[in-house]
Amino acid sequence: MLNADLPWLQTPLTDALQRARSHALLVQGPAGVGQLELAVKLAQSWLCEAAAPGQPACNHCASCKLFASGTHPDFQLLLPEALDASARESLGLPFEEAEAPKAGKAKPSREIKVDAVRNLLSFAQATSARGRAKVVVIFPAEALNGIAANALLKTLEEPSGVLRFALASHDSASLLPTIRSRCQPVPLHLPPRDAALAWLASKGVDAAEGLLDATGGRPQQALAWSEAGVTDAIWQAIPKRVARGEVAALSDWGPPRAIDALQRLCHDLLRRSHGQPGQFFAAAALPSPRRAAPLLAWDAELRRAARHAEHPLNAGLWIEALVAQARAAIAAAAR
Repeated sequence: MLNADLPWLQTPLTDALQRARSHALLVQGPAGVGQLELAVKLAQSWLCEAAAPGQPACNHCASCKLFASGTHPDFQLLLPEALDASARESLGLPFEEAEAPKAGKAKPSREIKVDAVRNLLSFAQATSARGRAKVVVIFPAEALNGIAANALLKTLEEPSGVLRFALASHDSASLLPTIRSRCQPVPLHLPPRDAALAWLASKGVDAAEGLLDATGGRPQQALAWSEAGVTDAIWQAIPKRVARGEVAALSDWGPPRAIDALQRLCHDLLRRSHGQPGQFFAAAALPSPRRAAPLLAWDAELRRAARHAEHPLNAGLWIEALVAQARAAIAAAAR
């Protein structure tokens, strides 16, 4: 059975199966709540040979067993190279260990490129091996670059045979309008807090409330942070450590995650400067700024930095600069 059983997906899965009126569904919502898992369960349900129409997969028929083993001949999962292994591992699907990139060799791409789509179209044009359907899951759909998205359009509009698509996205606004217009939207919202906390507790996450708040209510992201060694205590200490200029508070995070953490801190400080409670940090963890202008300027700098976070010239020096910038902004806001 696939590791795609997030308890809050049961109702959206059944609703999507019963309300589907298109051969292409677009699962969309915030990251970290199970878009990929829902898309994969839709695919399994469409291929299941025992479930009644509009019902989730049985998990026991021959088709479901093939699907769970990652060997179903009528299923394709299209992912960027950089996400392929981690996504398949999280789903419990087999994957090939990628070799570490050699010096001078390009890193695995975060885009879905046209060659991958062309291979997918060859699969789509072949006859269904088990005679039920052929199903394609694409995640994240916004990773399709322009050429790849255009190559997919015709098949998405006029599929051959019984071909179904489940696209999953946490930034559907970035998709080509022509892609969105060919898909029936399936909105996926943040799960109920009690369900998210119960799931995190079942995964062994301590002080899950703080991490769930830190990630904006996204349980999968909270679990990933916990597995990376981020505890609630570490998270709540960040505002005061950054205000003191302690680079060590973020030195192990890498530029993308460090910028993300600082953006959340800046967001909460801006809310505090306007008399509102923070969203990502506990009230006791936050300074009490008096002026918003320095924070607004800092927010603009962080947004500029985020555009280059994946390609810093020197990650260590960049994080030092980010912490120094944060310290100056927090101090200026307090005056």
